Amino acid sequence: MGSDQAPRPVPGQLVQVLRGKETGSFFVIVKLIDDRYVEIADGNRRKFDHAKKKNISHLDLQSYVSVEVQKSLQETGRVTNGKLRFAIAHYLDGRLSNNRKGESADG
Repeated sequence: MGSDQAPRPVPGQLVQVLRGKETGSFFVIVKLIDDRYVEIADGNRRKFDHAKKKNISHLDLQSYVSVEVQKSLQETGRVTNGKLRFAIAHYLDGRLSNNRKGESADG
């Protein structure tokens, strides 16, 4: 019964926005508000101090969770904008290299 629910988001997890002005952009969850809402930031356009409140149903939760961001949030309750940018860049670089490997194998 409880297994029918979608996976719970966690701080430090990367998400892709499905609805709104930033559709298609990647962000990091910096705070869980309740069962329905989280706060997201990317360290660039949306800084940690001005994180965006977002409905979870408007986000595509990625499987990647940044350990550095998680650790910083647990220790200090904050994370630097640089760490947020690094986490997103690291995820996107890995994703891009995986796509290249798949293309060379297919082509």
